[in-house]
Amino acid sequence: MADLDHKNFLGTWLLDPNSCNYEQGEPPQADRHHIAEDGGDLIITMDWTDAGGETHHASFRAPLDGSKIAFNGGPLADALQLTTPSSSELSLSAYCNGLELMTATRTFSADGSHLLLLQTVHLPDFTAPTNHGTYYKIN
Repeated sequence: MADLDHKNFLGTWLLDPNSCNYEQGEPPQADRHHIAEDGGDLIITMDWTDAGGETHHASFRAPLDGSKIAFNGGPLADALQLTTPSSSELSLSAYCNGLELMTATRTFSADGSHLLLLQTVHLPDFTAPTNHGTYYKIN
């Protein structure tokens, strides 16, 4: 893993809905991510309003050391792993039965003003649609 100052990612980030480019599904109307640190773990909390106007909430907690941890994601995911592919990236991967099914990588901008989130889903037909959007730090 790269040397990462994960503190750059801490705070609350809001999606610019106009920045979304989705290959799978419809982009949300609004999305807020809050990234916090607790001991050796990062906690990523997401609150969003989908394209149909329904609100959703999810929270993930994973250690900064890159180890896979058990996750109760039903048939979609049984493990999570937080990694730092480079000094400006934070990547959360979801696994089921040992296979990586989804990766969400947040790339910190050089000027610190925004994050680019790329989420790739690995489907059974071997396609891998990617959705992306830009998030701006509000605190």
